[in-house]
Amino acid sequence: MTAVWRKYASTFWLLVTALLIYWSTTGLVSHTTSFKETWPQTLHIFSQMFVHAEWSYMPELAGKLLETIQMAILGTLLASILAVPFGFLAAKNTAKKLAVAGKFLLDLIRVFPEVILAIIFIKGVGPGPLAGILAMGFHSVGMLGKLYSESVEAIDRGPMEALVSTGASRIQQVWFAVIPQVLPEFASYAIYRFEINSRAATVLGIVGAGGIGAPLIFAIQARAWNRVGIILIGIIVVVTAIDFLSGWLRKKLV
Repeated sequence: MTAVWRKYASTFWLLVTALLIYWSTTGLVSHTTSFKETWPQTLHIFSQMFVHAEWSYMPELAGKLLETIQMAILGTLLASILAVPFGFLAAKNTAKKLAVAGKFLLDLIRVFPEVILAIIFIKGVGPGPLAGILAMGFHSVGMLGKLYSESVEAIDRGPMEALVSTGASRIQQVWFAVIPQVLPEFASYAIYRFEINSRAATVLGIVGAGGIGAPLIFAIQARAWNRVGIILIGIIVVVTAIDFLSGWLRKKLV
């Protein structure tokens, strides 16, 4: 039976994938407008966005982009600190039996998308960047905590066992044997999360959580495509720069 499965496994999964694609697209294509009818309008919108972009909006745009970056930095910083105890709580080699509860808690945190969290925090602290920072921070704890726990579980146990033989306490074992090993990876994951949060921050503004999202949605609602274009150009430039910078920093750390 195992030999037969190995022989036809790739064919089976190819068939399953094809069926899933067919099922996913069924009922969607039939409801879409013909591309022949919409392409002239689409072409006109893209022309307004990128050929006739509103370059005079750049000074105001720079301020909003700076606010977006500040939100991503503070949200990531908050999460990278709070995720450390969660990471140790979810690691089997440090939390033992409590690791199951720690992993479940991190899974629970990751269930809530940033946009939903932003709406909740807006009700609590009011619209503005603070709601966006809290939303990104809370959501990022779930992902960073998971990555941190995996780093802790993958450590070399030699230094930890050496400290145990000298009678070191649990806190001393973690501080002197675990932290030095995982700190570079923790920093690398935090930088990578900042890269993700810099994109998320542009979306959170759409629901009133500060940043560039609010001007973007207002411009779309007003059909001001030339302003939409310059905002998107600014977002692309900033996100690309952050991608290159974070990639360079992570190579230096790990």
